[in-house]
Amino acid sequence: MRTEDFDFHLPDDLIAQHPNDRRDRSRLMVVRRDTGAIEHRVFDELPGLLRAGDLLVRNDSRVVPARLLGRREETGGRWEGLYLSERPGGAWELMAQTRGRPQPGEAIVLDGGLRLELVERLGGGHWLARPLDPRPSLELLDAFGHVPLPPYIYRDGGGDDPTDRERYQTVYARSPGSVAAPTAGLHFTPEVFDRLDERGVGVADVTLHVGPGTFRPIKADRIEDHQLHAEWAALTPDVAGRLNSARPSGGRVVAVGTTATRVLETCVDPSGTFRPFTGQTSIYLRPGVPVRGVDALVTNFHLPRSSLLVLVSALAGVDLVREAYAEAVRRRYRFYSFGDAMLIL
Repeated sequence: MRTEDFDFHLPDDLIAQHPNDRRDRSRLMVVRRDTGAIEHRVFDELPGLLRAGDLLVRNDSRVVPARLLGRREETGGRWEGLYLSERPGGAWELMAQTRGRPQPGEAIVLDGGLRLELVERLGGGHWLARPLDPRPSLELLDAFGHVPLPPYIYRDGGGDDPTDRERYQTVYARSPGSVAAPTAGLHFTPEVFDRLDERGVGVADVTLHVGPGTFRPIKADRIEDHQLHAEWAALTPDVAGRLNSARPSGGRVVAVGTTATRVLETCVDPSGTFRPFTGQTSIYLRPGVPVRGVDALVTNFHLPRSSLLVLVSALAGVDLVREAYAEAVRRRYRFYSFGDAMLIL
């Protein structure tokens, strides 16, 4: 299929720069695949739209303060990096940008004082760097890092809003490792989970650590020629068992977000049976690729020409998703990470 089939015009003022005052008071568009009907609700109505026996599957990955700001010690030039992972031996893999050409052996001094030694240029803007501080990496990131907000969200002065560390994180985040939030989960509150439990809807957790490639647009002319980045994922034997029991009991598998969807589709076989999994997944869901592990999806409104929009279209169909997005623009829904939500049934 042509990538331009997944393009649309979005007015800049519909890109949400801040979260809703209350997580669960975001708007919720309900899209019904069987009839093509589109309804307009509020997110805290979600429990009433699901039914007893459904199993809600969420991504419990926690966003780390991965954005690093500082200066090159040698020149004083501004430097910005994004922590990606810790290598064996304690070196950090980073994406970095700065003027000039830093060399291995140079030091970067982060705002707050942490020094990083550049160890090796990996290509494509990636570096290995070593923190010159013996504390654990997560402790250093908590002390010196910033919230890795996506590039379409702006903050005065380039720093953090005081609420970003709380609001760019789901209330159930547990496993640290993401450099971008699984944003469909940002709408959930403890009160919503209480009402889901009262209704008989189960909740299960999987993990997928979201990487920076989640914002990368499809640049190829055909979506089939795009290659998706690999991300670390896990689904435990216990969760696999619960998933395998849900459908025979009449329940649906309801994924919270495209990240949970990718884990589920990685772990399901052609018969619909789920298997435990731990490792890297680069699964790329698109129209024409069967979706076997997900019956319903809670998701945000995604960027044009993105693999996330393509994934949603694989589940709901290209024409229905195109109609829903046009309706969202007409009715001035808020888009992207801090925006409103969609429920596909």
